[in-house]
Amino acid sequence: MTARLRPHRQGEPWGAVLALGITQITAWGTIFYLFPLIMEPLQSALGASNTAVVGAFTGALLLSGLLAPVVGQLIDRRGGRALMAAGSLLAAASLAGLGQVTSLAQLYAAWGLLGVAMACTLYEPAFAVLTRAFTRHHRRAITVLTLFGGFASTVFWPLGQALINAVGWRETAVIFGAINLIVCLPLHLFALPSASVAPAAQPEQPQAAHSLRQAVRDPTFHWLAAAFTANTLVFSATSVHLLAMLAAKGLTATQAAAFGALIGPMQVLGRLTEMAFAGRASPSRVGLIAMGLLPASLLLLVIAGTSVWSFVAFAVLYGAGNGVMTIVRGTIPVELYGRDHYGAVNGALAAPVLIAKAAGPLVAAFALILLHDYDSVALMLAAVALSSVGLFGMAIRLRARR
Repeated sequence: MTARLRPHRQGEPWGAVLALGITQITAWGTIFYLFPLIMEPLQSALGASNTAVVGAFTGALLLSGLLAPVVGQLIDRRGGRALMAAGSLLAAASLAGLGQVTSLAQLYAAWGLLGVAMACTLYEPAFAVLTRAFTRHHRRAITVLTLFGGFASTVFWPLGQALINAVGWRETAVIFGAINLIVCLPLHLFALPSASVAPAAQPEQPQAAHSLRQAVRDPTFHWLAAAFTANTLVFSATSVHLLAMLAAKGLTATQAAAFGALIGPMQVLGRLTEMAFAGRASPSRVGLIAMGLLPASLLLLVIAGTSVWSFVAFAVLYGAGNGVMTIVRGTIPVELYGRDHYGAVNGALAAPVLIAKAAGPLVAAFALILLHDYDSVALMLAAVALSSVGLFGMAIRLRARR
């Protein structure tokens, strides 16, 4: 099976995209999206504060970000099959352990291991695998993969809540671990290339390959990392506080949840649109547009008043921008630095982004304490998002000059 999937023998390995799509839905759904479901039960079971429990999840995201460059380099050298399979095995064991925790120390240990598992199983390693495996259509492959990932919360939030209602949160964590063992582990073992193969030259990507050291010495890399970090911090902060922001505008909990539910489909719509125009616009141009949607959506939220259509427009812009930015972060390293060291370069770019993802909700919480209302917080976040557009534009302009 592996031999058939190797791109240099019999074409592009779309079977690997399907396998990774299934594992992305499962990994995101059973690990990342599990936490909001069990946050309150964990507080009750451990007698812990919200801050203490959230800190375990935040620590997992921070650890995942710190490990991203190392994971990328390993995929460059050895391929992704063994590493992603090991990540699934670790996720299964850690989720089973999470279901047994009785103290904060055990909770932090379980989420620490899950942070390692996320570093080995979520988008960044999957993007690295596909970029190495596809000789020509890596951008389309990454887009298709993110279409799968966009449905993770749609599948696993209802499933997880139903399981919690039926058997409890501890048993749900164990069941989610078993799903990683039964679904993700065999797909990673048998549907991915066993080793990294040097990518074939691409006429449409004529730039010379850059090692990680060369990329990090390039000023464009730092502008780009700053842009992605600011953009992700705002997305993360807004996502966690969105329901409270909508409630502050006078919406009921049901109405806020309904508008929030639009964001997932809008992410998928944005990714489908990107796929349709992928051959006509470079990742850098698409990224500039997608980044501009974030400050526009936040400004729209501030001035929305009670207009239903303003809230709908916010969900469309916010969701589409977030959906497309996932693709841009996965594809622009190829455009700027080539494919040979993609895993290491993308991992280095992802590290501050994942740390910002963990810090975003805390930044918004402190901003609310200082600014006193969510409209002011949204304006602050819009300013940060607008700065990310400028940083990204500087990165692209500097690269074009060089």
